[in-house]
This record gives sequence, C-alpha cells and structure tokens, in this order.
Amino acid sequence: MSGMFALTIWQPWATLIAEGLKPYEFRGWVAPARFVGQRIAIHAGARTVRTNEVYQLLLQLNGSAWRESGLVREASIELLRRILMEPKSLPLSSVLCTAELGQPIRDDRLAEKLGIAAIHDSDRGEHSSYGWPLSNVVRLEPFVPARGAQGFWWWRA
Repeated sequence: MSGMFALTIWQPWATLIAEGLKPYEFRGWVAPARFVGQRIAIHAGARTVRTNEVYQLLLQLNGSAWRESGLVREASIELLRRILMEPKSLPLSSVLCTAELGQPIRDDRLAEKLGIAAIHDSDRGEHSSYGWPLSNVVRLEPFVPARGAQGFWWWRA
C-alpha cells in the first residue's frame, strides 16, 4: 500500500497552504532531517475553525505589519474574508494537498532574509521558532478524509 508522511495543521492554515498562500509552516521544533527534501501530505485537523483567529489574521494582513505574516497578502485576505463568512465551509479531518518540505530556518533568520522585523502567522509565538518551507504544492481534488495525529504520521494514500 502506498503512502507518505503527513503533518496535521489546523484550519485555516491548512487551506492557506493548499491554496499556495502560506509558503512556510511554523513550528517550535526543527523538522527531522529525514523529511527535508521529501514530499509530505498536509492534513487539516479536526479542530473547528476559530473565527477569532481568522479575524486576527485579517487584521494582521490589513495592518502595516502584514509582511510579518509570511502569507501572500491579497489572495489570503480574499480567502479569509470568505472563511469568516462561512467558517464551516473548510474541510476538516482531510488531506488537502502534498508539498515538498524544505530546510527549516529559524524565524529570526527568516525574518532577516525577508527584510522584516519578525515573522509569525498566529499568536502562538512559542510555536513559531522555525519556518518550514513548503514548495511545489499539489492540491488534492477531492480532498481525502483521514484521521490525523500529532507530529509526523504515516498516511496511506
């Protein structure tokens, strides 16, 4: 049976990745070296969308420090506005896409590289120590229902 390692991410961040609008996943730990350069599955967790988090992301993107979000601005604003109006429209407990995981970079070095003061896409600063580059995103159509887990876990495609 074929498969790949997967990473569970809360909504709306999983959808932002699947749409190519979130080029970095932020974590408090460095991805294990064996996953760097590999294609991984991006799984939307079962946790329901928290509209206050969507609203905070919109405030950040509409503010002067929008670059610190690491998100593609205009398209993310458009998507987040739709999500705010219909938070139950996002898929949960499903694999949304696959992506190639790049070499993680410390958040301060990533911010310096991007020419900004800091970088974070949520208020969970303790989880933003490392930016994991995600490239060559391939969105799955339809999304594939799956049970997730913490950390990396094996997804049978």
